[in-house]
Amino acid sequence: MHIIIINGPNLNLTGKREKGIYGEESFEHIIEKLSAEFTNHKIEYFQSNVEGEIINKLHEAGFSYDGIILNAGGYTHTSVAIGDAVKAIDTPVIEVHMSNIFAREEYRHKSFISEGAKGVICGFGANSYRLGIMALPG
Repeated sequence: MHIIIINGPNLNLTGKREKGIYGEESFEHIIEKLSAEFTNHKIEYFQSNVEGEIINKLHEAGFSYDGIILNAGGYTHTSVAIGDAVKAIDTPVIEVHMSNIFAREEYRHKSFISEGAKGVICGFGANSYRLGIMALPG
């Protein structure tokens, strides 16, 4: 299975910022662990702090990959355009969040991505990505 994990803004600082929410592991280490666990999967990783780059990556992967794990970060709650991109592609998307977005600020309770996603996983730290991979069809 060929999948890509797409992360949005500030997730490049995972392991450095707000460790109580996002943990102490770098995302590079998280990807290494996922690749070691899911040996039958080709796992690629993309991160951007730029909304348009995330949309372009969704378009690129959205018709040729087997699955997309998407953590759009703060864009989850603000980007109609990323939500539209998820709806426009064929590849199944699992929306993930390391934190429990429903236990945080009220504005984080709304997602523009959920409507187009196959499912949503939140609140399990780095394990949210693992659960997302497991939830992909196939």
